[in-house]
Amino acid sequence: MARRIVVLGGGISGYGSAILAKKEGFDTFLSDAGHIAERFRRRLDEWQVPYEEGGHTEELILSASEVVKSPGIPETAPIVQLIRRHGIPVISEIEFAGRYLDGARTVCITGSNGKTTTTSLIYKIMRDAGMNVALGGNIGESFAYSVATGHYDWYVLELSSFQLDGMYKFRADVAVLMNITPDHLDRYDHSFEKYAASKMRITQNQRSSDAFIYSADDEMTTRQMELLADGMRQRRMPFAAHTAIASMAGDAFFDGGEFTASVGGRSVMVDASKMRIKGLHNAYNAMAASLAALAAGVEPEPIVRSIYDFSPVEHRLEPAGERDGIQYVNDSKATNVDSVWYALESMTRPTVWIAGGTDKGNDYEPLKAFAREKVKALVCMGVDNRKLVESFTGVVPKVISTSSLDEAMRAAVAEARSGDTVLLSPACASFDLFRNYENRGEEFKQWVKDNILGNGAKE
Repeated sequence: MARRIVVLGGGISGYGSAILAKKEGFDTFLSDAGHIAERFRRRLDEWQVPYEEGGHTEELILSASEVVKSPGIPETAPIVQLIRRHGIPVISEIEFAGRYLDGARTVCITGSNGKTTTTSLIYKIMRDAGMNVALGGNIGESFAYSVATGHYDWYVLELSSFQLDGMYKFRADVAVLMNITPDHLDRYDHSFEKYAASKMRITQNQRSSDAFIYSADDEMTTRQMELLADGMRQRRMPFAAHTAIASMAGDAFFDGGEFTASVGGRSVMVDASKMRIKGLHNAYNAMAASLAALAAGVEPEPIVRSIYDFSPVEHRLEPAGERDGIQYVNDSKATNVDSVWYALESMTRPTVWIAGGTDKGNDYEPLKAFAREKVKALVCMGVDNRKLVESFTGVVPKVISTSSLDEAMRAAVAEARSGDTVLLSPACASFDLFRNYENRGEEFKQWVKDNILGNGAKE
């Protein structure tokens, strides 16, 4: 009898896992406590995968040999705890799909901040260089679906800590860790150390021929590396702007104007002023991408060309328009304090800052210096704004509490003057008022388009 795979969650991760399981001959069942999107239902029907939505049937789930859990479902969910009590192994989509790579290799990127931009940039460099490459994990198509339906030589995967938590035997050929700053602590018993250990799982199982690319400027990363030192055999390649660390395997250093990245005798030199993505955080992203591309065998010249050609990622400091001298910037992807730190750091004009949503155990202290210096008004947008209001009253000249996007935007526009920037950079998850951060960003851009932009406006 075929082994039984049960997939929990019918989103992009879940439907792909179910289709791969079906393709590989497993007795497959998918269960979602909520609603499965029409496009995923159609694919499941095409592949004749049995599924349920709107609840979990325990006997159908507990008959599994193995459960593939979508990253958005926490360990505390009653159905997950029940599965654990029955001793059924629970893995992630990445672990499952990684068993069927058939010789293909992976570049895996994680980090609290910068991973989406870096992943997108690495994918662009490799694709522009003519490599047979797929994009997946947290962005792009489902990794498992790409494995089931395509034949690629390389997979470039953005991995969240939740995806890493369900990985055991999976091995990255090239692993990239951008940084480790407090995020999602509500899922890690409010322990920064536990969250950091989760991020370091990107290095597990790596062999001496594999590459680990990391920020030498990031204190928590270097601390975690010291803890794991005895078990780390892979080629280590640091990138930095403050701590110049040379490595025989490869390294990159940014001097404020340009950076050089070198791996195995091949080097790229990039002038940051020629990049479309600006700011120190994007120099870090481009250094990590350069090292990853060199480690994957891309020649230096196309790397530089692709970096200069790369445009900002949607919902990450994305210009949303300008009218009457007021800029509107969509940074909806900034769902944690550190992301907002980078956003505020890059502001060069007086800023009306829109923040708020579902607080993930945030400590707003690191933002206060930039808020004092750059923010003229904070517009809180959420169901419960108490913590934001308390944290920034007396820090910025004006704090306004609102409970909808429309109310927040009207308040922000009332505060903004020519020469200002209206910045949506929430520091929180979106789930109180929106489906996800993409939905929040789209609604922001649409509001600006409908209510601000018109004749004489710049999009």
